[in-house]
Amino acid sequence: MLNTLTNTEHLNSKSILITGGTGSLGNMLVELIHQHAKPRRIIVFSRDEYKQHVMAGKFAHVDSMRYFLGDVRDEKRLRRAFEGVDYVIHAAALKQVPAAEYNPFEFVHTNVLGAQNIIEAAIDTGVKKVVALSTDKAANPINLYGATKLCSDKLFIAGNNYSGGNATRFAVVRYGNVVGSRGSVVPFFLEKRKSGVLPITDMEMTRFWITLEQGARLVLNGLRDMHGGELYVPKIPSMRVTDLARIIAPECKLEHVGIRPGEKLHEIMIGREDARNTVDSGSHFIIQPMLKFWESNGGPYTNLPRCAEGFAYSSDSNDRWVSDDEMKQMIIGLNLSGIDDLLQKWKAGQ
Repeated sequence: MLNTLTNTEHLNSKSILITGGTGSLGNMLVELIHQHAKPRRIIVFSRDEYKQHVMAGKFAHVDSMRYFLGDVRDEKRLRRAFEGVDYVIHAAALKQVPAAEYNPFEFVHTNVLGAQNIIEAAIDTGVKKVVALSTDKAANPINLYGATKLCSDKLFIAGNNYSGGNATRFAVVRYGNVVGSRGSVVPFFLEKRKSGVLPITDMEMTRFWITLEQGARLVLNGLRDMHGGELYVPKIPSMRVTDLARIIAPECKLEHVGIRPGEKLHEIMIGREDARNTVDSGSHFIIQPMLKFWESNGGPYTNLPRCAEGFAYSSDSNDRWVSDDEMKQMIIGLNLSGIDDLLQKWKAGQ
């Protein structure tokens, strides 16, 4: 579900809207949809006109592109944008953990009330499917950002019950840190290596890792396979933050600075409480809805193995770990400027 994008016929002749579409994920989604399908329209819905201008230049060769200025806080604007739309990918969110602690209600407005606006507008305008993006921080949250995303996840799952006899169906995709995304530790370490010192919040810290393209493929495959009510969690590898630092800047000193407010030592994507509703689909897990709005035969995943009692999917107890070479290839794929010397060191085996 991560490394391949097959059977994209569900995207052909469809109108697809991406909220927060000018972000890194939105750009990757547009690239993949354009490469693998023939949609009727791809609509980028966002509030930054300059980023839309930049994106319009980048995708000037894509005739199906449309751009719609608006904010997910504005339900009336969403209803206008959703007219004639078949699928919605909801990627708009406020995401910075420290900012959430200082500005909590701003995050509630966008991540929670904005989610409800998406649900209301999608049902009322006849959107067929909605996939909402979640985060590992929504599982057993300890910070305000994670709490708002958990609330958002619950709203979207319950939206299937709320839609009643309408055709609109909702699902959620949850994954870990995206290598090289805005605010990611990878570009941060690449910048800090110039100083000779890398700040480490905790020497035992681990994180899940996924590439931007893998995340986008997961979303599009989930859009194809969903029945409504699923929360998809990919099986992705972990890495210790100190190992990442060693790969990027082996010559640098590591300075312990302590965990920041709202930060976890290890990330969790499936807590023990959710395991009883989780099935294993091979390349990913599916957390099934607690509300029984699926068909009377028990739902579409009765033949998949259930996770064991007490199972939890955490970055420190993961059975898959990123190797040095795999992480190097992920970083190389980012095509970041200013790392030519690092690439030369890797080629020389240093």
